[in-house]
Amino acid sequence: MSRSLLAPVASMLLCLSAGAVLAQPVYRIVGPDGKVTFSDRAPSNDSAGTPTKAAVGAGGSGTAGAGLPFALQQVASRFPVNLYTGSDCIPCDAARQLLVQRGVPFAERTVSSNADITALERLSGQAALPFGTIGSQQLQGFSSSEWAQFLDAAGYPKQSALPPSYRRPAATPLAAVKPVEPARAPEPSSPAAPEDLAPANRAPAPSNPAGIRF
Repeated sequence: MSRSLLAPVASMLLCLSAGAVLAQPVYRIVGPDGKVTFSDRAPSNDSAGTPTKAAVGAGGSGTAGAGLPFALQQVASRFPVNLYTGSDCIPCDAARQLLVQRGVPFAERTVSSNADITALERLSGQAALPFGTIGSQQLQGFSSSEWAQFLDAAGYPKQSALPPSYRRPAATPLAAVKPVEPARAPEPSSPAAPEDLAPANRAPAPSNPAGIRF
């Protein structure tokens, strides 16, 4: 084969090999600690703690990532959003509505019991609601402009990119609910000694007129 023909053939082979690389699926792997990584190698499924697999490519959607688009998965894994709310809290409703309308995946934690309040004070330094976190950034109270500013800085889209199949996780209490311990049965009392059963006031015996007891 002449050198004039070798160059086009080599170029064609390079294009075919590049196309094969681009066609490889990308797998989303969630570790036991919740850390998300991406790889072109499929994970094994031989143990209970094996990360789950989800092809992120043309038409792929990950169940572990709630079917989020790839770009949104990346932002949500780097800057997860948490919202802490209470009942009959109008600012809490406004913060939730902003996140829902913008299509921001978030976890909602409710604060209602004394244990919840104590946990919130340890987390935020006060018991005011609503309280939110975007990554490590803490947001006290609710201001639509402030929250939008931090969401923009984190890279969340301004308009919802959530697929129709996405379902937001249900809100859960901030503090773990402790199971109620069953009441302990009363311990059986020891039988009384014979002398304890005797009447308190004993008449003096004829041989002991003073009634002295030992």
